Amino acid sequence: MFQDKKSFFLAGWSIAAGLCVFAVGAFSDPLPPDTTYRPLPTMPFSDARRIDEAQKPDVMKRQQDLLQRRYDLSDKPMPGAMMSGGMKPVQADVRVRLPAGVTWRELAEMKPAEIKQKNLLPEGFLPLPHVKQATGGQVFPNRQIDEIHAQEMRDLRRFDVDFDLPDNLTPEFPIFLTTHPELGDVSRGQLLTIKNFYEIMNGIVTPVQMEGLRLLLTPFPQEEFNQTEDRKVADQSTGVACLDCHSNFHTNAAFHLTPDVRPQADRFRLDSTSLRGLFNQQIHGSKRSLRSVEDFSEFEQRTAYFNGDHVSATRKGANLPDRTNQVAMMAQMQNIIDFPPAPKLDVFGRLDPELATPQELSGERIFMGKGRCADCHVPQTQFMDNDMHDLKLERFYKIGQVFNDFVTLPDGPIKTFTLRGIKDSPPYLHDGRLMTLADTVEFFNLVLGVKLDEQEKKDLVAYLVTL
Repeated sequence: MFQDKKSFFLAGWSIAAGLCVFAVGAFSDPLPPDTTYRPLPTMPFSDARRIDEAQKPDVMKRQQDLLQRRYDLSDKPMPGAMMSGGMKPVQADVRVRLPAGVTWRELAEMKPAEIKQKNLLPEGFLPLPHVKQATGGQVFPNRQIDEIHAQEMRDLRRFDVDFDLPDNLTPEFPIFLTTHPELGDVSRGQLLTIKNFYEIMNGIVTPVQMEGLRLLLTPFPQEEFNQTEDRKVADQSTGVACLDCHSNFHTNAAFHLTPDVRPQADRFRLDSTSLRGLFNQQIHGSKRSLRSVEDFSEFEQRTAYFNGDHVSATRKGANLPDRTNQVAMMAQMQNIIDFPPAPKLDVFGRLDPELATPQELSGERIFMGKGRCADCHVPQTQFMDNDMHDLKLERFYKIGQVFNDFVTLPDGPIKTFTLRGIKDSPPYLHDGRLMTLADTVEFFNLVLGVKLDEQEKKDLVAYLVTL
């Protein structure tokens, strides 16, 4: 495995710094592949950009080949099921492709060791690589890029990569407030930006919250979006805002690499998480287990923005918000973001039998019992347990496989994310490897060994949509 990483990194770190992958002598003294720090660029920006742009078609084709091999990405709406904003349908059916000659039922009957030995774990259940693992960095969906550019004339389009998933498998993001549940979606169907937030939110939030919102919408330099010669956008950039990733305090499926792991080949893809319901969460971050919204707000400026690399951050222009003033106001705004309405749930997080269908009630029984979902996703605490768990997926696959320069290692402990409003949040799991709710049910049916039959799986999906 080390040799795989070594050969990858002697080229890959060059890309990450904006250098030519194949240029002889791009490094006069190459850093060792398993390094903590990123090298500084050693060629002009114009040359690095030209090389990246020339390589982009092959980079994107390689990722699309992997995605098409793993998934069915077509548009298959679930009849009658819409996301909370009412504009996008929830996607139906299992999209992960099975290995040839095996069914989901047969797979569920096998022991993990047998699946591992026969290499039968569906590839779509493996961790999902970044579109360009050697470089990494934040990648935004095209719809987000277009809207930000139209409103702010700020360009989030990278010249080296594009977003890799179709729009039908990304979220929509209405805004619900704990302070005004009677208003429903206060976004008016718009994406909040630094240009329109005051008009949309004036008279709804307090002055402190409004200032926190302003800060959350203010662009600051980021690893790939900045003024320096190793940026990944054509023009010098003012950077990105917190809510560029967490659109309207939810998620837009933008992704980057986890800041918490090194070396680069081992860093897993991280799907931007929703900020809904932060008021009820005790830990934040998939790996870091930050203990307050204030910690989360402050340290995201160093981690998500700069890969946890203070050296690079200092050079490119880190934003270091004042803890007792600015960070507190940012947290105040985040702490009033509510989950979307779930009219079929009672005050204890259980389905109201007078409102739910028989299929949904059956799904709830499976969720609480045979499916073992409620072991971690506890209804009384907004369908999470404020804990981290290790699913030990490596029981099912051989460690060290390389997919598009990403080395497949154990995930380790990952935070339990809330399931409230889960229909609004595709793709699923911390790295977005599962495209639909049906995929997640099939994944946990195998990983937890609960052996649900086909009807039980359908009932469970129907229940998840009600949350």
